[in-house]
Amino acid sequence: MRLRQAAVAVLGAVTLLVTVPSSASAAQGVFEYAYVGTDGATHWAHLDDPAGGECANFPEAADPDATEPAHSPRNRTSATATVFTEPDCQGDWFALRPLTGQATERLKMRSVNFDS
Repeated sequence: MRLRQAAVAVLGAVTLLVTVPSSASAAQGVFEYAYVGTDGATHWAHLDDPAGGECANFPEAADPDATEPAHSPRNRTSATATVFTEPDCQGDWFALRPLTGQATERLKMRSVNFDS
């Protein structure tokens, strides 16, 4: 009798794991960064609840031939943010921990990927 109850409990747990949607596909929170605008001034931009597991180029800094890299990231999301020196998550990288990760203007970047 106990074996049957244990089997039913395990089957129920597996069913719940398969049917409950995962919320890990997006980082909850805000990722902020600074960039130099066409007017030469520093501006701030942000990504709200960015998708996890996908590379995101910073539109204001994505073209190495026309724009300066973004800098001064602040990761206030629930996921680790990995920033890259080149577009399309290429080049050197640096990981910023969830919720409190940040860096100075010395960290130059053109794209980011959030853990899913």
